[in-house]
Amino acid sequence: MTLFDRPIAPETYAVIRYGMGFPARDVPLTPQAMIDRLLGPDQMAGDFPFVSFKRTLELGRTLRLAQKARKMDGGGQKKARNAINNLHAKTVTSDFARCVETNDPFRERLARFWMNHFTTRNKTVHLRTGHDGYQAEAIRPHLAGPFSELLKAAVTHPFMLLYLDQTVSVGPNSVAGLNTGGGLNENLAREVLELHTLGVGAGYTQTDVTEFAELLTGLMFTREKGLDFRPKRAEPGAETVLGKVYGGAGKAQLSDIYEALDDLARHPSTASFICTKLARYFTADQPDPGLVASMIATFVETDGYLAQVYAAMLDHPAAWSGFGAKVKWPVDYVASALRALGVRAADLQEIPRGQVQKHYLGPLRRMGQNFRSAPGPDGWPDMVADWVDPQGMAARIGFAMAAARRAPGKPPDPRDFVHSALGDAAGERLLFAAKAAESRAEGVGIILASAEFNRR
Repeated sequence: MTLFDRPIAPETYAVIRYGMGFPARDVPLTPQAMIDRLLGPDQMAGDFPFVSFKRTLELGRTLRLAQKARKMDGGGQKKARNAINNLHAKTVTSDFARCVETNDPFRERLARFWMNHFTTRNKTVHLRTGHDGYQAEAIRPHLAGPFSELLKAAVTHPFMLLYLDQTVSVGPNSVAGLNTGGGLNENLAREVLELHTLGVGAGYTQTDVTEFAELLTGLMFTREKGLDFRPKRAEPGAETVLGKVYGGAGKAQLSDIYEALDDLARHPSTASFICTKLARYFTADQPDPGLVASMIATFVETDGYLAQVYAAMLDHPAAWSGFGAKVKWPVDYVASALRALGVRAADLQEIPRGQVQKHYLGPLRRMGQNFRSAPGPDGWPDMVADWVDPQGMAARIGFAMAAARRAPGKPPDPRDFVHSALGDAAGERLLFAAKAAESRAEGVGIILASAEFNRR
């Protein structure tokens, strides 16, 4: 008998598998209600605003200027670093504030998925808050629309261009290339084909990668305008990607790149890759074939309209079975623990920077997930085995016990907390442990560290 060989209410699936955990607090509990809420306004983005990418660039520029002038003004560099680090700590607490306050948790889970699918990370302290603007500008506005729009927004966002070195890619035969000797960089082209659209083994060749990389030349940005296409850096002439010719009719232009991205978004291999990955993220390491097939068919029929793809997933019986097949990522585990403990945004926003590092960023690293810093362009892994290891589990237990002691007010009675935190997902042994705990804090910690709470 496995841990969850018993019926689990659909409401528990809605709150835990597709949300951020209990308490429900006006959370949609049916598939249609979840989609309807997703199609409405992004309330959490308004309540807890993101740091714009323009602001990130401004802070980075201030630090660079201070570093250049360090011989004359060493204090300026420290002040600039502190401004960046303080704002970064604010982005951490705001991220968790959205999770504990939201009544639209499916949106937050989807934002996590797509931020990971289109992974980026800051390479220097100058861009430490860059993820915030990237999420607000490229990811969240397109969570429920056509995949092609999400793809174009993510791939051409300045944070992605910097992360995958597109800003140093110059067409060898372009005006800039002939004048400066700059060379082609294939990072963005390769990752778009391999990680963002078609997937590994989809039949594209190295020639496709190279020609696509040549098509992408010219993508740049400015602090004032954001995305900025520069024809003088673009490789002249036509490029052939997957058998289709793009550009070549005149001066290189951004619309040629968008056309290629639109075609990649509609490719049958993209439908299969995206839908399988979504189903794996939400339901099981080996998702139900019928569930995946339904999602793929919807993706193709709707031209990649994501809200309909999610609806196809949520409407399938397999989406509401096999509870506990997935392990929460550390960031979701921490968010659900805070939510269960009754932590509110006001509590989080009062935490000083040092405590953010001690209580959240440090524990997340020990659990195996450095906040917003995936190890590579392929993002965080999503199989159960990737998150179940002695070191990571010990870190989760340590966080659970510490969080129980730090919870606002008096720790709740474990006999009540086990139900408020897990609904009907709590097993008999955990119910007994909640009753037998020697103290409230110990009992709450045991519940947060339990297999039931770590799984979804």
